[in-house]
Amino acid sequence: MLRVALSQLTTHFRRFVAIGLAVMLSVMFLSATLMVGASTNASLGASIGEAYRNADLIATSKNGEAFSQAAVDAATSAPAVKDHYAERSTYVTFVAGGGEQQGRLRNTAPSSLEGAVLSSGSMPSQPFEAVIDVKTAEHLGLTVGSTLELHGAGPVKNAKVKVTGLIQATNDPFSSSAAQIVASESVLNAVQDAGAGYSGLQFTLQPGEDVSAAKEYIAHRMEAAGAEAPTLETAQEKVTSTVAMLSAGQDQLTVVLLAFAGVAILVSILVVANTFSVLVAQRTRELALLRCLGAGRSQIRGSVMLEALVVGFISAVLGVIAATGLMYGLIAWAKTQPEQAFATLAVPPSAIIAGLVAGTLLTVIAALVPAKAATAVAPLAALRPADDAAVGNRRGKVRLALGLVALLGGASLLIFGSTTVSLLIALFGGALSFVGILLCSTLFIPTVVALAGRVAAPVGIPGKLAAVNATRNPARTSATAAALLIGVTLVSLMMTGAATSRQAFNDTLAENYPVDLAAMTAAGSIGSGDAAVSRIKAIDGVSTAVLLPAVGTLAEATPDGESTIYGISAADASSVLRDGALRPNPGTVYLPEDSTGGAATISTATGPVSLDAKVLRTRHIPPFVEISSVPSSALAETPSMAWVKLDDSISADRVQAIQKEVAAALGVQERTVSGAAIERVTFNSIIDVLLLVVTGLLGVAVVIALIGVANTLSLSVLERTRENSLLRALGLTKGQLRGMLAIEAVLIAGVAAVLGAGMGIVYGWLGAQAALGGVADVVPAVPWLQLATVFGVAMVAGLLASVIPAQRAARLSPVEGLATA
Repeated sequence: MLRVALSQLTTHFRRFVAIGLAVMLSVMFLSATLMVGASTNASLGASIGEAYRNADLIATSKNGEAFSQAAVDAATSAPAVKDHYAERSTYVTFVAGGGEQQGRLRNTAPSSLEGAVLSSGSMPSQPFEAVIDVKTAEHLGLTVGSTLELHGAGPVKNAKVKVTGLIQATNDPFSSSAAQIVASESVLNAVQDAGAGYSGLQFTLQPGEDVSAAKEYIAHRMEAAGAEAPTLETAQEKVTSTVAMLSAGQDQLTVVLLAFAGVAILVSILVVANTFSVLVAQRTRELALLRCLGAGRSQIRGSVMLEALVVGFISAVLGVIAATGLMYGLIAWAKTQPEQAFATLAVPPSAIIAGLVAGTLLTVIAALVPAKAATAVAPLAALRPADDAAVGNRRGKVRLALGLVALLGGASLLIFGSTTVSLLIALFGGALSFVGILLCSTLFIPTVVALAGRVAAPVGIPGKLAAVNATRNPARTSATAAALLIGVTLVSLMMTGAATSRQAFNDTLAENYPVDLAAMTAAGSIGSGDAAVSRIKAIDGVSTAVLLPAVGTLAEATPDGESTIYGISAADASSVLRDGALRPNPGTVYLPEDSTGGAATISTATGPVSLDAKVLRTRHIPPFVEISSVPSSALAETPSMAWVKLDDSISADRVQAIQKEVAAALGVQERTVSGAAIERVTFNSIIDVLLLVVTGLLGVAVVIALIGVANTLSLSVLERTRENSLLRALGLTKGQLRGMLAIEAVLIAGVAAVLGAGMGIVYGWLGAQAALGGVADVVPAVPWLQLATVFGVAMVAGLLASVIPAQRAARLSPVEGLATA
């Protein structure tokens, strides 16, 4: 039987091309998904974790207090520490580019721990030298050799520093809105308060040191030296905790990536098993004939398993190589985009090993089930067609019972997981319910196809025959539709999930950063402010701008020290605020996060006004009210505030340019133009990188679905050679035969596409709810245009899958076809 198996692989290798492609693409999908996790972590490390990406350990304080010199000395003197960086940082102002600017200043780090990447010039090596990021330098017209006068809270009023080099702009969204300046210790001593302390510590460890033991030991020494609640983390743990902090304390990123890996494994099992089952089922008569000639059951199973082992391993190797190439191409393309230059490729060993093992094992398992079924009956009985699973026979009843149990149980778990925001439970429930649908597919798909066949009745004989064929062989119709049903459901799930997740991300960003840019007007009169706002609206990249007059003050300042209340109409708020849910109502004052709610008293020019107080989930907005909430005579002749909304597709460089133009229009310093526009752009670029790799996987999933439907349609048409020849002998023309097969394929593909899209929408929304429900309000977002494209591709795929077999059947004469065994 070994010789028979090898003969099958060499003589009938074309038979295994389709299954090889299905396995290869499934492995590609799985390996690429695992690479997504590693590449995402690497990309986040190059953006959010840019400042400490070279460190083995990072020490920070839970309460945000700076570390004393004694705590630093205690930590850095630990035997496990090889090198260290005690960071000192502060915000400074300086005059450049025609106005006063703001920048974040920190001290230089040892070369082994320096996160800044030099673009030109040299790093500071002498007193009062500094480097500045290249984006700020280009924006302000600074070069190597320029001199800056830095102003801070330190003992030196004007610290003159020489720019010795330019560094690459930071990808950290928390630091990207200010100029980045790295200087020698002498500069920090001049502009920073002497008692400010150290904002953080970074360490590299001695070779071979145990990281866990080093964490505990260094933390103990720092506590003994007076540090309160020091937290020691690796660079990856720091990135993870930062992401968790952004998502309400939940590490949703890891959960989502695990979900993608789980979906990939599930899809691989379903697609490979379905495709290989059809292939082995086609050989049932051949295997039964071998048994009639003396081959034992174990020999038959061993022969099929050997074929599967070889095909699975070779296909898995090709799949891993293809996945690496796909990810390399996606990351390389992302790096060419200015806002996504931090994208980083990572190929973990787990992606290679999992791909090879999964591809090989899944193929063997998928081949074992039909091979065992073929050897479970007597050889002569296997030569006869087997009964299909119908509701009236035992197989149908068992299949229906199992399918209903899986469907109802899985649907219950899916709904429970989505309502309780438990993604793993929802994932298991979704997979179980989908398996239930597949088990019941033989019982409902042929009927649905037959009903859809009424649409083809006007075509004539080919249309009627195509509709009849759908119900005459339910197993064949279901197997053909199942391949596409799996693929379309997966693609629709991911598209809907990605669209819904993106909408949730955008809503969360809008809630946290409702105003793109904000600035005070230079003059006190409202009239001059209106003129300035008109000039701002004319700036390229500005969507709209509104003027908010000051209407009074709060009795108590907000946590950020703001006490002035501004007025805005509901219409203006609707046009300028990113948060669609933030629409001011009369009688309510809106306060930034961490303020005191309940009621608030506003002091106006005509006396106090008591209003209800609503606390928002953002700090990035001053207190404001709906303009009719206070008497019109209470409008104060104090500087007004301008809010600016920018176009959605805008770069960080353009945001900086707009800030400068807005400052000029208002007659204020550029540093006073604040807002979250740059943070929004930076966070959106990170989200774009994460969704980019998902989009690449969607392409792989589409190809998997097309391979699956092509396999099953082609095999089903080949199985009907005698049947088609008989129709030809009865008078069916070549054109009618081709039309019949094409209509049948389109009917099956259309039904599978519609059912798959519907299930994908439900699964995608519930999955997004389970993943992000605890972080944001998840509103279903259905990408109708993309789903319409998938439907069109499915219809074309069904049509193309029938072309070659139909041409072959049409070319074959009726006599030759009837003589086919």
